[in-house]
Amino acid sequence: MIKILKYCIILILVSFFIISGTTGIEVNSSFPFDYDPLVDVEVTVEIQKIRAFDKDDQQVRIKEYIDLNSDPDFYVKIIINDQEFTSDIFYNTKYIYEPQFSATLNVPDDDEFVTVKIQLWDKNDNGDILCDIDDNDNDAELTYSIKTGHWTGDDQLGDLSGYGRLNGCDDGSIYKRDQDCELWFNIFQNDYDYDGIPYWTEVNTYNTDPEVKNSGDPDSDEISVEWEWRWGYDPFMSEDHNNLDLDEDGINNIEEYLTSEWFSDPFRKDIFVEFDIMEEGPNGEKTYFAEGGKELIRTAFDRQNIIFHLDDGSNNKIISGHDIIPFDNEIGRGELNNIYYDYFLHGNDNNWRKGVFHYGVVLYNEDPPGYMFRANAFQVASKGLEEKVENPFLGDSDIVYGSAYMHELGHTLAFNPIYGHDGLSKNPFQIGWWINRPYKSCMNYGYMYTMVDYSDGSRPFRDLDDWERMDLTAFQTDWGWP
Repeated sequence: MIKILKYCIILILVSFFIISGTTGIEVNSSFPFDYDPLVDVEVTVEIQKIRAFDKDDQQVRIKEYIDLNSDPDFYVKIIINDQEFTSDIFYNTKYIYEPQFSATLNVPDDDEFVTVKIQLWDKNDNGDILCDIDDNDNDAELTYSIKTGHWTGDDQLGDLSGYGRLNGCDDGSIYKRDQDCELWFNIFQNDYDYDGIPYWTEVNTYNTDPEVKNSGDPDSDEISVEWEWRWGYDPFMSEDHNNLDLDEDGINNIEEYLTSEWFSDPFRKDIFVEFDIMEEGPNGEKTYFAEGGKELIRTAFDRQNIIFHLDDGSNNKIISGHDIIPFDNEIGRGELNNIYYDYFLHGNDNNWRKGVFHYGVVLYNEDPPGYMFRANAFQVASKGLEEKVENPFLGDSDIVYGSAYMHELGHTLAFNPIYGHDGLSKNPFQIGWWINRPYKSCMNYGYMYTMVDYSDGSRPFRDLDDWERMDLTAFQTDWGWP
């Protein structure tokens, strides 16, 4: 009888361990709760991009960065549950697009929350500088949940700078020298079925099998499981993503999904531009665009939390539409429309990029060397811009090209009125030049070729807040153009 009783007790205990080990459900409070019984949970923080923001109180670019005499020497510190990880130093560079640095820590499976701190440092001989990547303190403090796979704190879903992006300008220091930078990152945990959705969420929220990978589009709303989970949507409940544009940037959720490789965010404004360039001519005619000019445009937009994405063929994205245009020394407006149709739409009037991208083509020669030729398309010509570069009273090559490109892009953003954009404002010998000086924008001929920015409306007289009044949806009216 005693032997039978012992067997019964052993059977009950074995059954208990099997049940608790396979379901992850807390049966007895004396045993620890396991948020994922299928794996030993590890949390990874991955750094994806780092960019320094150039600063000048007058909004006119000068050679001044985080380091006074050179570009910054960045390194990153990641602190997970009080354990610190430090990257190698990225010497003498303002822009790091593939830092290849991450930190992974095995964390307690019975504690939902993991603390994460991210710091960006600039190494200096007279003392390292903690750069500004947050709207409060210079570093970012986050809390990651192994239940949901999302984080909160100094960055979270729906904030102005975007999920997985930190912006030092969020404290209002856009035009101050404040070591402002932007830093892109991701936080994730290991997962048995490799779909990225944590065990607890699968079992308790979606009622799916945590041992079978969720993929595809189970709710038939044209967006994948992974994207909907990341951005807080229910991947098993159909949404009208074709008409959802919560950030009002003219890009609906389906288009946000199609551009997800570019780090687009359905809750933060994005602007996309396709950059095509004409090939070199038979007699050595060189079509050129200053690479630094692209970065200045990106900085101007990014620090305002309107993220600038330029498809110039350098990022090797699957969705890239970048093309090389055959050389032609005499391009007119009619031929520009043909280029738009052949190299932007690729002969397809229903090309999905038409509802996402502006089109800015770089030619060799056109007069004038920059104008908008459709509601979402413009050209700049390098021959005319090189003449501006040679003018000692204008900016350097980066500024001239960046300013011209941003000026013409501005015309696709429905700026109206534009002070100083007339025939009486093109040089200091004209009255319009002086009357419109408070409007410090590259849209004003008085500042074109000398600055790469729009005005913020902070001057008390005859100024306009371009960043507030821009219409990111205006380019879609192009569909009615010839």
